[in-house]
Amino acid sequence: MSLETAPDEIKLAVDLIQLLEENQVPTTTVLAALAIVRRDYEQKQAAEKSP
Repeated sequence: MSLETAPDEIKLAVDLIQLLEENQVPTTTVLAALAIVRRDYEQKQAAEKSP
C-alpha cells in the first residue's frame, strides 16, 4: 500500500512522526504530549456525541 492510498489516520501519523523526528523531540516528551492530545480529543468526541 502506498501512502497516497493509505487511510487519513495513517497519513497523519506519518506526518506527525516525521515532524517529531525532524525536530528531535525526546520520546518521553512525545508520549506525554500524545496522552494530553488523546484526552483532549476523547473529550471533544464525547461532547460531539452528547445532545
